[in-house]
Amino acid sequence: MKTGLLLVLLLVLSGATAAQQKTDLGLPELNVVKTAVLSPIFGCSSTVDFRKGYGETALFLSGYSREMNSPDLLFEGACQSEDYFAGPRAGDDMSLVADLGDVPLDQVSSSRAFNFKRVHSFDLYSRFAQEARVQSQHTYALLINTRDLRALLVFRVEDYQPNSKVSLTYAVRDYQLLQVKGESKGFDWEAENRAAETQWVF
Repeated sequence: MKTGLLLVLLLVLSGATAAQQKTDLGLPELNVVKTAVLSPIFGCSSTVDFRKGYGETALFLSGYSREMNSPDLLFEGACQSEDYFAGPRAGDDMSLVADLGDVPLDQVSSSRAFNFKRVHSFDLYSRFAQEARVQSQHTYALLINTRDLRALLVFRVEDYQPNSKVSLTYAVRDYQLLQVKGESKGFDWEAENRAAETQWVF
């Protein structure tokens, strides 16, 4: 009898451990400065490296993003052209990045990512776009907006070799995995807006 109970207890404990491992998403710690080196630029990788995937050309902030092979930050550009940073933009992803200029990374709070001086002046609000040119000693804010992820990343270029390598310090300010509960159908990047259909009431 005792042996049977012991076996049942072991099975329950092993099942709980397996469930815990399955839900371990490797989420990043917030507000902690870390370092990363991205090289080479993804768009100028050799054919052999390209077949290997993103490799070291991209930054994965969580075990989840790495498992999904969806980088949170990409060091991008074509050979012999300007390099740039971009966030996830596959499918209906709508990530945006802003160049904050030469400001200290440790002073970029979540609120300062949108307006570093926190002064109500339209010239001082951060200007977000799909891409931002890589510039040495500049700090950036990246808004990640995908189907299953919302995040805010701030990072600074400490060293930069064009078309080759960029060394970063970065801090994750927010990182949330989401689940879509419903969505309006018909999203299309190129679709034009049309007049609403007339609804007759009798």
